[in-house]
Amino acid sequence: MHPADLLKIRNLHRAGAQQRAATGAPPLKTMTATAFSHPRPDGGPASAQTNGSPVHPAPGTSHLVLDSPHSGTAYPDDFLFACDFAALRTAEDTHVDKLYDFAPALGAHWVEARFPRSYLDANRSISEIDVTLLDSAWPDEVAKDPALLSKVRLGKGLIWRTTDEGLPIYDRQLTVEEVQARISRCWVPYHAAVREAIDAAHRRNGYSIHLNCHSMPAVASASATDFPGEAHADFVVGDRDATTASAALSQRVCQHLTGLGYSVAYNHPYKGVELVRRYSSPGQHRHSIQLEINRKLYMDEKTLELKDSHLALKASLQSLVEKLLGTDTRTL
Repeated sequence: MHPADLLKIRNLHRAGAQQRAATGAPPLKTMTATAFSHPRPDGGPASAQTNGSPVHPAPGTSHLVLDSPHSGTAYPDDFLFACDFAALRTAEDTHVDKLYDFAPALGAHWVEARFPRSYLDANRSISEIDVTLLDSAWPDEVAKDPALLSKVRLGKGLIWRTTDEGLPIYDRQLTVEEVQARISRCWVPYHAAVREAIDAAHRRNGYSIHLNCHSMPAVASASATDFPGEAHADFVVGDRDATTASAALSQRVCQHLTGLGYSVAYNHPYKGVELVRRYSSPGQHRHSIQLEINRKLYMDEKTLELKDSHLALKASLQSLVEKLLGTDTRTL
């Protein structure tokens, strides 16, 4: 980064400190490439970690890969958001990493993001740039596909412009250099970890199943999807209309969850986005499914605290993972 650009960001950092303190956000430390702040359990100010990785992979031995791109709660000190911190945290798929923490012991590969999706959304293409956020022209490709632009239009591109309720995240424009830095520090290593896990699973076993793990609000927020106010099922199984996984595999997942007593929707309102699209190839026995869990099943959506019911849900998820571990997609 050019020294003048770095100075510009540091000046913004200083100017925004007082305003950010009023939002209840974590205190800002000296800007570094690896400084992340974790919210305390009570939602109060946090201390910074300067030696943590933004991505946590746990290699497995089976054909099954799970990843959680949106459960990160380590807020980088150069985020410089201006909205209320509690409102920003509603973007998280909070606790999804805890719901699946049994998976590595069963032999599944596991990848999780520690950075928050509102800082950078790893489930987006790097071309899903919201150019209205930038203070100068983006030098690389910008998506023109209407399907990709739908997320940008909602304020949910690679770098989020608004919260799910439409609240602006920033009171400034971002520099091209800081967005490029986020891509380098977060998007690139996350996608490398997912790709390497799927490749390793496929290489060792001859096939792979990738479960892209998410959670969703009980009722769609104003700016989250194209269906605001819609009450969600307990689970949504997405395979981009059977293009990222065989329909037989997806139906096996749906039927298993239905058999456990849950309501299940298929490809609505979530079909799956970049991670299942990018790393799937059903014809080569590389299957990817996005699985959304209704947050009402396991947490208080206002306080973000786990409910006792998360234990029953976790048992159900373990039974699903065991079902997938016993599934050879080559025989479906």
